[in-house]
Amino acid sequence: MIAPSDRTPLPREFFDRPVLEVAPDLLGRLLVRTTPDGPIVLRLTEVEAYDGPNDPGSHAYRGRTARNGVMFGPPGHVYVYFTYGMWHCMNLVCGPEGQASGVLLRAGEIVEGAELARARRLSARNDKELAKGPARLAMALDVDRTLDGTDACAAGDTPIRVLTGTPTPPDQVRNGPRVGVAGAGGCGKAHPWRFWVADDPTVSPYRPHVPRRRRS
Repeated sequence: MIAPSDRTPLPREFFDRPVLEVAPDLLGRLLVRTTPDGPIVLRLTEVEAYDGPNDPGSHAYRGRTARNGVMFGPPGHVYVYFTYGMWHCMNLVCGPEGQASGVLLRAGEIVEGAELARARRLSARNDKELAKGPARLAMALDVDRTLDGTDACAAGDTPIRVLTGTPTPPDQVRNGPRVGVAGAGGCGKAHPWRFWVADDPTVSPYRPHVPRRRRS
């Protein structure tokens, strides 16, 4: 059961901070996805920070485009992108408007609405795998590009909201290189901006970047 005190929505001011402050502070928070079939609640256990123009690994590094426009907007909004022609991934925009930083939501534990998540993640071998990885998380929560730009801090009904939950104690937070991010430009091991809850079984495995080889 989730305590009533854990269900307080996070204010916009929470997200209006440097991304490297927001990212670890999201661990243990509750993400509520309201669907036509009912709500799904996820406890965040793994995230990655992306620092816009200061970060070659960020979608916003080279400036504003039609795809990444939400990242340049007010904090507390949802940025959803489509990758590899197959998967959606979900981010929360941080920092002052115009700075384009965000946190990729990499993994979490479904604490309510697991039956709805299971229906979307039929290949999951158990509930720990329902949202183990950013694409799996988006699939389990029924997130796609139609939710790009959603205000997670809006008053009233909103399809996505972030609640206070139980913040992870600092001594239980780990950090390291981001998954699959190249080292070129100093955005690989030089930027250990992936944060996760220590020893949590829902955290995804680390995979280093592997350069693509051109076909001969």
